[in-house]
Amino acid sequence: MSGGWNTIESDAGVFTYLLDNLGVKNVQFEELLSLDPDALAQLHPVYGVIFLFKFPTDAPYQAGEKPLDGTFDNDASEHLFFAAQTIQNACGTQALLSVLLNKTDPSAGDDAGFVDVGDALRDFREFTMVLPPEFRGEALSNSELIRDVHNSFAKSSPFVDETQRQSGEAEDAFHFIAYTPIGGTLYELDGLQPAPISHGPCAQDEFPVKVMDVLQRRIARYDATEIRFNLLAMVRDLRIRAREIGDSELLAREQRKRSDWRFENALRRHNFVGFAGEVLKGVVAAKLKEGGPAYDKWIDQAKEKMQKRIEERKKSSGGGGGGDDVDMEG
Repeated sequence: MSGGWNTIESDAGVFTYLLDNLGVKNVQFEELLSLDPDALAQLHPVYGVIFLFKFPTDAPYQAGEKPLDGTFDNDASEHLFFAAQTIQNACGTQALLSVLLNKTDPSAGDDAGFVDVGDALRDFREFTMVLPPEFRGEALSNSELIRDVHNSFAKSSPFVDETQRQSGEAEDAFHFIAYTPIGGTLYELDGLQPAPISHGPCAQDEFPVKVMDVLQRRIARYDATEIRFNLLAMVRDLRIRAREIGDSELLAREQRKRSDWRFENALRRHNFVGFAGEVLKGVVAAKLKEGGPAYDKWIDQAKEKMQKRIEERKKSSGGGGGGDDVDMEG
């Protein structure tokens, strides 16, 4: 059951403004297009990363009493924020909070990962830290503030794909998890696991190298043809760095990025089916005014283009018709 939580996209703009709307200050997300540690290190200070991957429904998710990589740290949740995932579709925001709510110690300093999470999330953390992980997950799922902010970035889905329902094939499921250094240890925080997973000692400046090693091993467990992964880094607002070093070009670029993100997020909140329908009506009316032959020619050209696309898709997918794009959501 989703419990009123909708899926959100793994997108830097979505996660950045989700942070803003929760009251978090001076933090943003950046999408990483490679597993190069240098690319992550250049974003210093890095608070953690959020990894989206296809959930393995055809293979064990853990090796008996042990995770597939690393070791369970069953006592860690007593001093760090770790919540069990108790509800579907909340894993993106839960992964975000898994990083964020472990960066609230002011004595750590900005370079070591302190984040001003705002009053609402600070109160939420204080309330839930006395609870066991499963009750923290329930508290998160029942938080109206967090759920409402999460759902304000949900992707609009005006159509139901009845053909997929009739096919009987299960839809691929994707899952978000977090990696972050806490107290000198690299932790994997996954609400579907029974405890935080330790990946060994990790100083703040070692995080880019060590987390990329862990991710490389994780990806290697998949078939070589599986490429549906996404990696977002939680970092300090890059506009702050631009102002500190006096880089006007970087500042302008980051300001444009924020403007683009705001526009894209606004589009996500709207259903454009009615608008598209009116545009299509106008185009058809214009073609009809040109006369019957012109209209028939236009229809024939459209059919030819569609048939060509179908043939190209069959070729690219080996004749199986499986070449459609897949939305990366969790």
